[in-house]
Amino acid sequence: TMASAQAFGLEQRAAGRRLPEWLSRLAAVGTLPGDPDDVRLRKVTLTFSVGMITLAGFLWGTMYVALGQDRSALFPYAYSVCSLLNIAALAIWKRYGIFRFLQIFFILWLPYLLQWHLGGFVASGAVMIWALLAPIGALLFDNPRAAITWFIAYLGLAVFSAAIESSVEPLAPPFHLAVRVGFFALNLGTVSTVVFLLLRYFVREVGQAQDRSERLLLNILPRAIADRLKHDPGTIAETVPEVTVLFADIVNFTGFSAELTAKELVRLLNDVFSAFDRLADAHGLEKIKTIGDAYMAVAGLPGSTRAHAEAAVEMALELHPTLDQICRERGTARLQLRIGLNTGPVVAGVIGRRKFSFDLWGDAVNTASRMESHGLPGRIQVTQRTYECLRADYEFEPRGPVEIKGKGLMSTYLLVGRRKASATDAAR
Repeated sequence: TMASAQAFGLEQRAAGRRLPEWLSRLAAVGTLPGDPDDVRLRKVTLTFSVGMITLAGFLWGTMYVALGQDRSALFPYAYSVCSLLNIAALAIWKRYGIFRFLQIFFILWLPYLLQWHLGGFVASGAVMIWALLAPIGALLFDNPRAAITWFIAYLGLAVFSAAIESSVEPLAPPFHLAVRVGFFALNLGTVSTVVFLLLRYFVREVGQAQDRSERLLLNILPRAIADRLKHDPGTIAETVPEVTVLFADIVNFTGFSAELTAKELVRLLNDVFSAFDRLADAHGLEKIKTIGDAYMAVAGLPGSTRAHAEAAVEMALELHPTLDQICRERGTARLQLRIGLNTGPVVAGVIGRRKFSFDLWGDAVNTASRMESHGLPGRIQVTQRTYECLRADYEFEPRGPVEIKGKGLMSTYLLVGRRKASATDAAR
């Protein structure tokens, strides 16, 4: 078994059961309240692993005693005793760096010392293979540079062992061939299992970290843009010939929010915009941002497959009933939205280096914003261009020329709803 916050951590979610309290406390003796999750995970994993190898040391020593090799048993017993003292020191002083160094040092040297005492590679059953855990442990629990140093030390001791093989061979105990073969099998099998589980842990944690990073990135950027950013960290900007931009704003929200506490305000906006996010996902729109109590999304970015104007208006049609439902569930006064849509070309790109922001620029964006701000409560206002895209399947009422800030007089339309299928259409 591999120790980790998920598998051997303080909770085994997959199995639906908890570790014994004493074992959980033992694994967490080196952690501090302010430790980040990844640091805590490494500490718990190393401490648990040391505990398991310490137990193996006692069993190994007992096996040597049973074979009449009391002196040989001192080496695994020494490792286990030193490890227990090291864990106790970690629990008292929380010096994780010292704890980690000493454990790597112990597991590097004691197997080689035992091998020399037992008469070399063959006579000991290649017990030095346990020392391979030193550079692997440094790689997982310290850093790659330290792991290289420990690996060089491991190889150096292996070369030195080969050089003195003939000198230590006379020390070999008179073990039967079957016993020596058994030692080979135990040493190689046990260490191989430990190494496999450590690497499995490493691969799993890397995969989970990548998944978390991927989800966080996709919360900020569209998938197509995120994929480009991972391969090209330079400036990302492109002109999209035609999209439909949606703006939605809660009417008179400033006055309404004055009656709410800070937590109530944030909780309400979170409920509303989270529901809007789900609608955007369902209709294939990309959320761009929220600005106070306003919500901005776009349909038609690269990677989308649905007709953008239709996707945007279908989402817009669901925004009003969604807000009504949230208000009913929360028992608050009924709120209304102003919604504006516009279709046209935009420039889409990513700005920032430390905190990425995906945004849209262009007259089409400004005009969509004006459609919302100059719209009517509870209605969806669209421009002439969006109207032309939707007139075949949706009913509109002309609002007539409307004075739009920065644009002058514009012909706008208010959405009535979907057109009812004609008898001919129904027959088809």
